[in-house]
Amino acid sequence: MKARRRNRLPVSIQKRLLEHFVAGTPARSAADLVGVNRNTATLYYRKPREIIAEPIAHDAPFSGEIEVDEGYFGGHRKGKRGRDAAGKVAVFGLLKRPDRVHAVMIPNAGHQTLMSLIWEKMIKYSIAYSDLWHANDKFDVYAFHHERVDHSRHFTQGRNHINGIENFWSLAKRHLRRYNGIPRKDFHLFLAECEWRFNTRFSAKLVKILTGWAKLFS
Repeated sequence: MKARRRNRLPVSIQKRLLEHFVAGTPARSAADLVGVNRNTATLYYRKPREIIAEPIAHDAPFSGEIEVDEGYFGGHRKGKRGRDAAGKVAVFGLLKRPDRVHAVMIPNAGHQTLMSLIWEKMIKYSIAYSDLWHANDKFDVYAFHHERVDHSRHFTQGRNHINGIENFWSLAKRHLRRYNGIPRKDFHLFLAECEWRFNTRFSAKLVKILTGWAKLFS
């Protein structure tokens, strides 16, 4: 991670900004509530996102029952939705049941892209649950047990479903919608934030973890 410039904000202001970050308050609103310049709050919010993204990038691979799926964020409101929609950011996600997720931006949803991530983030002989997207067919010829759900017929067949990862997409989109557009070059930081929020859950725990990691960005 790149070295950060020394933070000159008083500790009391940093604590309040950190609490607003954890609460999901957009930086501009937090600036008004705390009484700092909006650019100051925006720059401050970037620091916890960078701190969150660093360890997430090196998380250990998953094993066991794992749901896999692609999500699509942003782009134009009109026209196609989901795969092949114009201007959207493509993301690949894995959810280790019951509730631990990892998500990463991808250039496309082709089988070579997906399998490289599968090999990196899944331990051999795990069980993969996916939809019928053709790129997922390659899972069958590798060292994974593969179950597929046909969403045109049903969304759940016993344990054969991807409801967990789809729940993460829904929560992440709801959180990111409040920012009214995120530059593509920074999207990985916001995605890591969503992953961290989903995996950690409780606000008091989020504040404690961030404070310990960041040491108030001194």
